[in-house]
Amino acid sequence: MNDKRRRRTLVVDESTTYVWTVRHRHGDGRPCQEVLTLHRDGVRTHIVFQAGEGRYVGSVAYGHSGGVGDRHHHLNLNRPGVVRALVDEAVNRELLPLEGELNGWELFTTVALSQSAGATPEVPPDCPQGP
Repeated sequence: MNDKRRRRTLVVDESTTYVWTVRHRHGDGRPCQEVLTLHRDGVRTHIVFQAGEGRYVGSVAYGHSGGVGDRHHHLNLNRPGVVRALVDEAVNRELLPLEGELNGWELFTTVALSQSAGATPEVPPDCPQGP
């Protein structure tokens, strides 16, 4: 199996483990898609991000395989922290477990905002205000 489709394990807690893969697909005249597939206890869920107006997937322009985004945010589906955030958000919305497909864009904004907030350090209290 090539590196892009390798199986990885995400341990959520003592009783919840997912095996996950990321792949790019097209076909049947549909736009390109990035697909995060989660396997747990015999249930296979595909979180699908389909290219569309203002949304990109995969290696378009300066993107990369596993990259999805819009005009404001970007997620790398190859990063375990991003996958964990998508799983957590889907569970919070009671969308998992599900046999079938989920529209990844429904989870995208919430996860992208949580990922960018976690990456932004707090401003030190003695720092002067910016412009």
